[in-house]
Amino acid sequence: MALQLCSFRIDRIAEAGKRRQLVWMKRYALLLIAFVAACSNEQEQGQSSKAQADPPTSVVKARIPLAGRVTDAADIIDPGTEAALTGQLAALEQATGHQMVVVTVTSLAGQDVADFTRDLGNAWGIGRRNHDDGVVVLIAPNERQVRIAVARGLEKALPDALCKAIIDAQMLPHFRAGQLQRGIEAGVSVLIQTLMKTTRTRP
Repeated sequence: MALQLCSFRIDRIAEAGKRRQLVWMKRYALLLIAFVAACSNEQEQGQSSKAQADPPTSVVKARIPLAGRVTDAADIIDPGTEAALTGQLAALEQATGHQMVVVTVTSLAGQDVADFTRDLGNAWGIGRRNHDDGVVVLIAPNERQVRIAVARGLEKALPDALCKAIIDAQMLPHFRAGQLQRGIEAGVSVLIQTLMKTTRTRP
């Protein structure tokens, strides 16, 4: 999957993880978050030498196994929200064939977020081979970064400017209110709506 990348730098974030079921409900908390967004593509300059030195695909494969349409490695999404997102993403694929995944990570392992997201999508094989139509929404709370990677087959439907607008209007207000999950849900919802409107549904 060749990805056109739209990235968003989060300047400040404080977050507490969730604990599954009752433990999660007792201890889960999100603090006030402030964000600044910027958009760029995969030709963006300034890649770190450390990211170039490591073999990115093998690193991603070893550290981030695909758990499903939602892979919450950072443990910041509660089970109910994860189930709802999974259902929405499954419905998108059923209707259009497009594949979208949401992933949270505890660490980028020293890689540039653009490389990490691209390599992750490639390693997982997101998107159909002959359509190049995958989307990866990645959240790295510890490095305070979010990335939306859009495969070339969907660049017209989800250009960089639109991805940035979705982040600014739909996700950041929730993030600033300390509602990280709601921000993820809002952003994914608009991405799905956009793809449904711009793609012919399967017969």
